[in-house]
Amino acid sequence: MKFSIIEMKLSHFISIKYRKRLKTSLFGSPNLLSWKMVINMASIEKRGNGYRITVCLGTDIYGKKLFEKITYRPDPGLTPAKERKAVETFAFDFEQKVLNGKVLDGRKTTLYDFTQRWLKEVAAQKLQPKTISAYTDILNGIMPKLGHYKLTELKPAVLNSYFSSLTKDGARRDGKPGGYSKGTIAKAKNTLSSVLSTAVEWELIEKNPLERVHFEAEPTAETLKFWTPEQCTAFLEYIEQPYQVTSKGHSRTDDTGLTYAVGDYTRTKELQEQLKIFINLALFSGLRKGELLALEWSDIDFENDIVTVSKSVGYSKGEQFIKTPKTKHSFRKVTIPHFLSLRIKALKADRLRYRLSIGDYWQGGEWLFIQENGKLMNYSTPYQAFHDSILRYNESHREPLPVIPLHGLRHTSATLLIANNQDIRSVSARLGHAETSTTLNIYTHFLESTDKKSADILENVLVKHA
Repeated sequence: MKFSIIEMKLSHFISIKYRKRLKTSLFGSPNLLSWKMVINMASIEKRGNGYRITVCLGTDIYGKKLFEKITYRPDPGLTPAKERKAVETFAFDFEQKVLNGKVLDGRKTTLYDFTQRWLKEVAAQKLQPKTISAYTDILNGIMPKLGHYKLTELKPAVLNSYFSSLTKDGARRDGKPGGYSKGTIAKAKNTLSSVLSTAVEWELIEKNPLERVHFEAEPTAETLKFWTPEQCTAFLEYIEQPYQVTSKGHSRTDDTGLTYAVGDYTRTKELQEQLKIFINLALFSGLRKGELLALEWSDIDFENDIVTVSKSVGYSKGEQFIKTPKTKHSFRKVTIPHFLSLRIKALKADRLRYRLSIGDYWQGGEWLFIQENGKLMNYSTPYQAFHDSILRYNESHREPLPVIPLHGLRHTSATLLIANNQDIRSVSARLGHAETSTTLNIYTHFLESTDKKSADILENVLVKHA
């Protein structure tokens, strides 16, 4: 019978000398992990602040022993007993992966294969479905260029060349001219960095190569979309007013089955009070849409005019769900103007009367923003109301407003604070950013224009008095 040179005899194996050390450590020494021991086929050896775990696969056809090795570093501060348990558990899991052919080797594993495993084993445990979907889309865009590289082949030079190429004309997947914006490239880099950081933790590569990648993206035409104070004032005044809606003529059928024609007619409508409040809150608080939708009456401190952010509404595959905020820094308290606090309080009183009037039709909870039956407001409703209001405004005014997304109100809130010399740390905390660097990166363009304005002011003042 012919045998392949890589054919293995998978036989469970414990050497006699290892058995002796195991017995000594288990039953004799109080410091178990100071000894080299074998658990089934996995041997554990203390090395510095870590443990070298070796699994013997048996021998090849020439009798040469085959091993898979990994170093495990338990969390610091564990008691000896808990550390022993952690090491033994890791060793057992590693052994099972080796035996089932699931152990990865950075020299053999492609970025594509590792990314798929990362999405299933890491992202699925830590991230929300919507975030996983976004990460998957970003990584799918990276794979055509980098997916075939082995993990150990992803050198800083390779990655720097790739990310720099994203700024060039023709790089976009959607076929639009020009390259990607700084923000889009930063998202791609951060997502890939999360994947490679896991590869470091699993000891597939020594260092995350992206830590040594520094490139300067070329300026793009993309800028933050926000309104000026004058535009904000004009729009907020507009949404308080009733508006006319004209319906085109059409046919109707009465109760007897007869069809009759209805001519064009005009109705007077008004934006729902809760949607007016939603728009005002988005502007005056800077909260994200999901954070606003998740607000309950208990989150509003009417005495101190404070809104507490402790949850958010997510949306994925046609379903809404409640989730925790993006980061621990997203858990925050935001002060709002007193007039807005009073308006929300009045809405609460109206809501109670409405709830009593509809009786059993009510199916909701304590949400601020609801559907007719009291259930949580649909995820798309605020955006649609905001967008339609802008279009109606522009149809009836000589000077149209820039059409911005609902998220643009959050940008407007931040830029107005920065323009009025609010400390960047305060702005960052108000927005729920984990780091001030995040705030600085997002509003770089605006800060640059503000700095130019400051230079002009100084020039005018100093030259005038020279």
